[in-house]
Amino acid sequence: MNKPIAGQSSGMPDNAAQPTEVLAGSIERVTFHNAENGFCVLRIKARGHRDLVTVVGHAAEISAGEWVTVSGTWVNSREHGQQFRAAFLRSSPPTTAEGIEKYLGSGMIRGIGPIYASKLVAAFGAEVFEVIEQAPERLREVPGIGQVRASRIAQAWADQKVVREIMVFLHSHGVGTARAVRIFKTYGNDAVQVMAENPYRLARDIRGIGFRTADAIAARLGIEPTATIRLRAGINYALLEASGEGHCGLPTAELLKLAGELLAVERPGADPTDTSAASRREPLEPALIQTALDLELSEGSVVADTLAGEPAIFLAHLHRDERRIAESLQELALGTPPWGAIDAAKAIGWVEQRLGLQLAASQKQAVELALACKLLVITGGPGVGKTTLINAILQILAAKKLRIQLCAPTGRAAKRMSEATGLEAKTIHRLLEFDPASYGFRRNAELPLECDLLVVDETSMVDVPLMAALLAAVPPEAALLLVGDVDQLPSVGPGQVLADAIASGALAVARLTEVFRQAASSRIITTAHAINAGTIPDLRSPPEGTSSDFYFLPAETPEQAVSLILKVVGERIPARFGFDPVGEVQVLCPMARGGCGSRSLNIELQQLLNPDPTEQVERFGWRFAPGDKVMQIANDYEKEVFNGDVGTIDAIDSDNSELSVLFPTSEAGTAGSRAVVYGWGELDHLVPAYACTIHKSQGSEYPAVVIPLLTQHYAMLQRNLVYTGLTRGKQLVVLVGQKKALAMAVKNHLGRRRYTKLAEWLAPGQRSTDMDRNHGS
Repeated sequence: MNKPIAGQSSGMPDNAAQPTEVLAGSIERVTFHNAENGFCVLRIKARGHRDLVTVVGHAAEISAGEWVTVSGTWVNSREHGQQFRAAFLRSSPPTTAEGIEKYLGSGMIRGIGPIYASKLVAAFGAEVFEVIEQAPERLREVPGIGQVRASRIAQAWADQKVVREIMVFLHSHGVGTARAVRIFKTYGNDAVQVMAENPYRLARDIRGIGFRTADAIAARLGIEPTATIRLRAGINYALLEASGEGHCGLPTAELLKLAGELLAVERPGADPTDTSAASRREPLEPALIQTALDLELSEGSVVADTLAGEPAIFLAHLHRDERRIAESLQELALGTPPWGAIDAAKAIGWVEQRLGLQLAASQKQAVELALACKLLVITGGPGVGKTTLINAILQILAAKKLRIQLCAPTGRAAKRMSEATGLEAKTIHRLLEFDPASYGFRRNAELPLECDLLVVDETSMVDVPLMAALLAAVPPEAALLLVGDVDQLPSVGPGQVLADAIASGALAVARLTEVFRQAASSRIITTAHAINAGTIPDLRSPPEGTSSDFYFLPAETPEQAVSLILKVVGERIPARFGFDPVGEVQVLCPMARGGCGSRSLNIELQQLLNPDPTEQVERFGWRFAPGDKVMQIANDYEKEVFNGDVGTIDAIDSDNSELSVLFPTSEAGTAGSRAVVYGWGELDHLVPAYACTIHKSQGSEYPAVVIPLLTQHYAMLQRNLVYTGLTRGKQLVVLVGQKKALAMAVKNHLGRRRYTKLAEWLAPGQRSTDMDRNHGS
């Protein structure tokens, strides 16, 4: 795969005066394109140049065959030679037969591949675009193109034209082409109207567009720096960004500080080469921001409350959801289980005989709690007998003919739960019957679940909005069992429901800590528990001639680590342990960026493990080919694939501009798979998955795991991150990196504080009636 060009050097200072030139020509090849940020590397046949020119710039949907006009400067890169760095790039459909064929054959329009492109040009020549736009019925004159394909081609071309028209408007207001496509995908034909009325909606609605971008557009549209719409948008965006980092609210002083930094304006006459924000930007009057905050509060989009006695501001929907969670858990904790009184001693003796095992004292105590309580939280690390305990509880209650439902946040976690219990488990979204049309759940307080006991596994992954929806659907008479490892990473979304529920001290909690003898022989488990206890684990290699399930391989630099990871994944693990490097080995990274981040390692591992595919397609900065392991990175309810699902590319259909991915079925005990089809334009929902971040691995287990750990990851080196990564490996874990990086992670046990209200509301003495009285809703 062609790699993105990074770290370019012009051979002269960037601020040196260089003449701006304009080039025009046809694109011969798109060497690299990342639609997330629009970055692209093009090879163009430019007027007045004998050889092909390498152009580096930004564009949205760019294809071979298009005609481009670019303005910018020439730079010399030691690694890549002479390039033209484009500050401005405008593309238009080609006009020559050769360019048109190349353009159509690139997959730019779904339904046309190289074969049909050749046929269309042979039939209509340079008039092909005119035929598509004005007489699409004539497309059926081409052999193999029927009514369905002709309609698809005409619609795709119409969409392209609308995008081009919108991009003209956006370009005139300083918006780059990559962002223009995202704006169109979000708002459709209303894009221009939405932007004109409230450009700040872009920051709220569109991933990858922040407040600064929306603010720049607003300034070009004539919105003043002190306009109320701008000030309110800055406050809301600061809270939205905080929720992306897991917070449900912020202390008022911190919110005003963040909003003030966002809303500061450029000083008149500021030096554009000065990179210091403090010297270039001028803060607004605090009273103006406070007035805007008061307006937000009066209209109810944000809510004032306290955190540990200090004034705080919350996004209204998160404040409401946390309060509802607290009310629901309190009601459950005070209730009586639907199965009535059960003699725990007799039940334990019966289930031990049935399962053919002896429960430990801590497990027996947990069974007693579960039988006596309507709500129980069970937590503990690997090897402490959580699965055995859950099975014992379920066996006892199933014998009472109770209706039991099991669920987990992800399909992989639900499948593991099914396999461990022998009962059907569903994802929370499937259990609640998500409705894509209304973007809500069919199951709720009006149409509750039909169960006497609901068991939720991997509860640490469940964020505040999802837990609020789940608890709303629990029938009033039903009991609830929350299971999870509180020492793992908290949910990706806002809140820390499991941690807050336990920290409140208001709920019945069974914390399992005893590592059982069989599990204690696993170095994965003993290492994980050592790290969780704040101890540097034993990193020595096993004695000569013996095997282990845990290894530490030293590497002092990212380059050494990458080289070692490639050798370990591609050669050493398959040869020594027999694991398939694609299907059974997973590289887990502390972060996505950097030389040992998941993005860079995916490129290297893809080249190693799938080097010469028979066919491939390049979209959104990645190469996709049959045999590639890929991950879905956004929920798609129509396709029924969800964020974090991993599959394998099965086939590419260039003529129809689509590929199919085989995803494992989520049913327990099955090894089958189902094919999911993606059009070229949908490939931004897929990324290679040879490596992924530890955050993305939550809820999953893999036969073998390889984890790079270097001080370059310092921003993410936290105890719970490394602990979570380690506990993803079932049979083998290999750490590659620096001992000092591991020591930094073990020492950093606090992680990043999350501002949440749930633990306070759950605390003894804080009842839901007090909440209603204090917060008026």
